[in-house]
Amino acid sequence: MEIRVLRYFLEIARAGNMSRAAETLHVSQPALSKQMKDLEQELGKKLFRRGSAGLSLTDEGMLLRKRAEDIVDMVDKTAGEFAALDDIAGGEAHIGCAESYQIRYLARTIRAFKKKYPLFRYHLTSGNTEQVVERLDRGLIDFAVIAEPPNLSKYNYLEVPGVDRWGLVMPKADPLARKDCIRVGDLAGLPLICSAQGMKFDISRWCGEKADALNLKN
Repeated sequence: MEIRVLRYFLEIARAGNMSRAAETLHVSQPALSKQMKDLEQELGKKLFRRGSAGLSLTDEGMLLRKRAEDIVDMVDKTAGEFAALDDIAGGEAHIGCAESYQIRYLARTIRAFKKKYPLFRYHLTSGNTEQVVERLDRGLIDFAVIAEPPNLSKYNYLEVPGVDRWGLVMPKADPLARKDCIRVGDLAGLPLICSAQGMKFDISRWCGEKADALNLKN
């Protein structure tokens, strides 16, 4: 299984169309189709499903996409690290960012670092804390910005100053919009939506024992 073929597969999965993928990759459609047939034969599984809207991935195809993304990311990261060995002004960093307003501190640092080392490159990925930490554990990123206490037995860490600020979004005509402040009791029984991470940590800490009174969905 060649890295080049995995890149082809990922582009087809992204485009959902063999012709568009071939155009983007600058290869002929027959050659691309043959590469995918050979890949399916090698794996012994059907990877694509044809429909009126184009190509979609089978369950096996979705599994391969996840694995292929990790493999290609790791190959690119390794190639970048070796390319930077002889150039201390160059190089790259792979950074994972969880849902947090504290990302602004990272943005400021990158901006300052970019002025000093203009050839240095940054690759940012986002997700919830579990997704970001998983990528850190697998070596796909160099460090992570997360919104939860880290596992001290596994990681070194620096604490970012400041805290996240939560707000409530509602129509202007909503009675709550006229309040100077909102308490847990004001939200009891109302249909609320927030991120799973926020529900698990921040909202539960704010509500305390009254959390069960909230109708929260994620």
